[in-house]
Formats: sequence, structure tokens, C-alpha cells
Amino acid sequence: MSTIREKFATQVNSKLLEELRALAKVEGRQLQALVDEAIEDLIEKHQGNKPRDLIMKVHQSSHKNYARLYKKLAQ
Repeated sequence: MSTIREKFATQVNSKLLEELRALAKVEGRQLQALVDEAIEDLIEKHQGNKPRDLIMKVHQSSHKNYARLYKKLAQ
């Protein structure tokens, strides 16, 4: 299923746009994909006090990989 896309215009700091374009090139992604990701992260960051999904995934992965170490450190 495709996502409905909507055009909008805005202005952005030239240095930030330059860095964003460079990142898109390095990652082999479209600029709009990075803009979507940034907007999603910003919205998620401002929604209440819950931890962001990416942070929780990394946290859970860390506990899977280092559970024994964490237990030793806790002792």
C-alpha cells in the first residue's frame, strides 16, 4: 500500500540542507526519505514522556547481548 504524499514548501538553513543532502548521498537515500524520518523522530520525541521506539529497541537489544555482564555489574 502506498502512502499519500503531499507537497509543502518551507525554508531551511543552507548549512543544514547541505549536510542533509550529503547524508542522503552517503546513505543512498532520497532527500524526502530523510526529511520524513526527521519529522517522524521530532513528532515521536514530543509525544509525552514515553521513550522513543528506536531507543527502546537498542536498550532491549543491549540487555539481550549483555545480560550476563549487567548481572555481574549489579552484584
